[in-house]
Amino acid sequence: MKQVAGTSVLVTGGGSGIGEGVARLFAARGARVTISGRREDKIRKVADDIGEACAVVAGDVTVPADRERMLAAAIEHGGGLDTLVNAAGNMYRGKIDELDEQQMLDLYHANVVGPVQLTGLAMPALRERSGSVVVFGSVHTQRAFPGASPYAATKGALEALTGVLAAELGPQGVRINCIRPGGVYTEINERAGLGTPEQAQERLKGLAAAHAIGRIGTTEEVAEAVLYLAEAEWATGSILTIDGGLSLGVTND
Repeated sequence: MKQVAGTSVLVTGGGSGIGEGVARLFAARGARVTISGRREDKIRKVADDIGEACAVVAGDVTVPADRERMLAAAIEHGGGLDTLVNAAGNMYRGKIDELDEQQMLDLYHANVVGPVQLTGLAMPALRERSGSVVVFGSVHTQRAFPGASPYAATKGALEALTGVLAAELGPQGVRINCIRPGGVYTEINERAGLGTPEQAQERLKGLAAAHAIGRIGTTEEVAEAVLYLAEAEWATGSILTIDGGLSLGVTND
């Protein structure tokens, strides 16, 4: 099993949520972590808290020039690139007869096109280190939540791409895997229109009984799964469900 200590890791969306959790865990395990995000104040705050093991580069994964800067910063900070974690993403919800076409396209660009393009750009560096890529699906592909069709569609696309790209990149020595999280509070819940941070957290906690374990998860628990996939050298094309049993359809009354 490949240990992450001493490796170079690029985490998009590292200023909050699951991306932040991944950055903190990998740095604690001895990796050289580079985090990116659109809000420089957020990523700098995380990096300052982590310490010198974490570098920052502000940027939007949908912008080609920003993707190039993210990759260059990670290679400079870590001396190469071993793991790419595509944690940046967005949310858009709405009834099918009220959806805005441009907002749907923007969501697909942020959640699918940007990560795919960044992965392609990173391939020369990943090939040199026999590296790996992690993307994120969602329990939305397993359980139907009305109004979430745009988001579910983008996550379904990433799950399908995981297998295709695993077959394509495997002969080049590069692995790609997908994490499918369940109910975990992040800022994306607020962007989904679930109200203030406090309201969004309470609404998400209302799903606790729908999880077999009886509670929602944490970003740290999802980060542990990312760490496993980065180190597991025989794992590729996997969709690893880390959802506390939410996709099982049970109800704990």
